Amino acid sequence: MAKKRNPNGSGTVTKRADGRYQAAVYVPQPDGTRARKFVYGKTWDECDRKRAELVARDREGIPTPTRSSKLSEWLPLWLEQHVKPERKKTTYAKYETHIRRYLMPEVGTKSLESLSVPDVRRLIATLARTASTATAKETHRVLRTALSAACREELITRNVAKLVPAPRVQLHEAKPWDLDDTLTFLEESRSDPLYAGFVLAIALGLRRGEILGLRWSDIDLDKRTLTVRNQLQRVGGELYEDSTKNRRVRMIPLPLMCVPPLRWQRLRQAEQRRAAGERWQGSGDHVFTTRNGLPVEPTNLARSFARVAADAKLRKIRLHDTRHGCATILVAAGVPPRVVMEILGHSQIAVTMNVYAHVTTDTSREAMGNMDRLLKRRRHPR
Repeated sequence: MAKKRNPNGSGTVTKRADGRYQAAVYVPQPDGTRARKFVYGKTWDECDRKRAELVARDREGIPTPTRSSKLSEWLPLWLEQHVKPERKKTTYAKYETHIRRYLMPEVGTKSLESLSVPDVRRLIATLARTASTATAKETHRVLRTALSAACREELITRNVAKLVPAPRVQLHEAKPWDLDDTLTFLEESRSDPLYAGFVLAIALGLRRGEILGLRWSDIDLDKRTLTVRNQLQRVGGELYEDSTKNRRVRMIPLPLMCVPPLRWQRLRQAEQRRAAGERWQGSGDHVFTTRNGLPVEPTNLARSFARVAADAKLRKIRLHDTRHGCATILVAAGVPPRVVMEILGHSQIAVTMNVYAHVTTDTSREAMGNMDRLLKRRRHPR
């Protein structure tokens, strides 16, 4: 019985001179073009099944390369088609940097199928030696993620990056100020235009972008609540608003110490708006703005923090370290880990528990003092 012809574009199964069967189908390539892909089978049914699989992939828009793509072809395609539509701009920018600076020069000429475990090991060793262990670890993560996507697209059958362990990195140990230094900073910064932002960083552990992304509609000074919805970021020369780091909205009770600085900030901003008149460019109700109403640059908040700390002759720390300081104070006050996690906006309880593992020496000493008192209650017989 004669086999039915397939519709146009679906390929045709023919018998070869050697007795095998062959089908050819035009399929999409990773670069957006189309090329003819051949499949073979010992029987007509086997070959037709392979042909149907190619047609199905074509209809779903899944590329089927006629040759193994090079990493220099796949990585940019993965960035644009997978990372850019689904991930944050900060993530895209970070991945793009690692691909451009490290992956393309080191393994860009390798094909997806020929990339081997030794290739990945050499990549990590080279970056650890020429850049840093942290760079090597992050580049390994980018490569592993890109190859996982290639596996899902059925461009390769295994992810060799998963077979190579990432290098171990010595984590940055945050050493926030003690209570006296913190109070000294707050006193020194009282006259600074960004004083209210510093208070929020210290008392609530807000991230830099979260502070600058705050709007007055997010704050209820009468009920003493603050809602963290967005963050302000600058990536690739663009200042934009984004969702929070873990894409979650969280409402935090405001401590009393935060209310007067925020009231002062609102009065100060209103006066600036009157003084600017038509020069006021603010389109929203951001809590922290420049004299002309524009949002404050994230780097300017960090610079002001460093300048005030230097004027107060305090030990140099990062603005981000105030989050660890806030967590440490909450731990010392006996706040449960789950509550600390919600206040700081950690995505995982493990991150919060890591803070609990680095409580201050005074807190540890107090705990061991309680242990002494408990264990000395019973007198041992002579």
